[in-house]
Amino acid sequence: MGRGIAIAFAYAGHRIALVDLKTRDPAATAALQAQARSEVEQSLAGLAALGAVTAEQATRIAGRVDYVAAEQADAALAGAELVFEAVPETLQAKREVFARLSACCAADAILASTTSSMSAGELAALVTQPERFLNMHWLNPAYVIPVVELSTHAGTAPAVLARAKALLEGIGKLPVVCGDTPGYIVPRLQALVMNEAARMIEEGAATAEEIDKATRYGLGLRFAALGVVEFIDFGGADILHHASREMAASIDPARYQAPAVLARMVADGHLGLKSGQGFYDHRDRDIPAYRRDVLLRTLGMLQHAGLWRAAVDDTLSP
Repeated sequence: MGRGIAIAFAYAGHRIALVDLKTRDPAATAALQAQARSEVEQSLAGLAALGAVTAEQATRIAGRVDYVAAEQADAALAGAELVFEAVPETLQAKREVFARLSACCAADAILASTTSSMSAGELAALVTQPERFLNMHWLNPAYVIPVVELSTHAGTAPAVLARAKALLEGIGKLPVVCGDTPGYIVPRLQALVMNEAARMIEEGAATAEEIDKATRYGLGLRFAALGVVEFIDFGGADILHHASREMAASIDPARYQAPAVLARMVADGHLGLKSGQGFYDHRDRDIPAYRRDVLLRTLGMLQHAGLWRAAVDDTLSP
């Protein structure tokens, strides 16, 4: 992940360092740096092969990544504006790294973890001046996927969050913010979908190939055009409420029980677009224009997937 993040910043013109904090003998250090350099270069060569960058650009981007051994780490960290921790997912490893970062980095440097399993609040306790700490969860490949999930803890300074968002937006990323919650946003949603897909295969409900076809060109295409919560409002909270009740009865009550907020919305008549209020407030929205925009987004995804077909014209029939 650290190497992917390095590419993302180097691609946007920044000089960035991959810093090794583990003391190694010279041969091991050289081997690790060669491996990291090779991975960065191969990733950029993949982009060049697809025409996303030229070969010359790939070379220049790779040249913006520095490789720093443990002996030079303190000096490199002292000049850093933003530091990502990407060490193994053990509390002891995190504790050691954040003690080192707290001692070496400037007082106004943002310290972030790329952890996928530990909470921001848990790790903030390991940082001197915890107000400058937050989790930044990237999605692989980090240099391609635009979303970066920012998980704050109760003490994260608003100015630090604003700076972190601005830095990410400056390299073309799309930061999304969540609280100090396990699983962030994307992993929490995708785990449910992937587990259910595996269960359907286990039950014989559908093959892997049919599930993947359905998700790529049905579920995925729709959610690429509409956000998940937007989709609830677009179709109606009552539709989800009733569908969940039926699947809870016929498949599994634990997996498909709708949350209490959905029942409250239905009881209050807050059904989404058709009632004017749902998770979003639609009362001042130009509904016909919004529906056209959703259709345009969906058609765009169909055309991108090569699945949009021209209408049959009877006047051209023999």
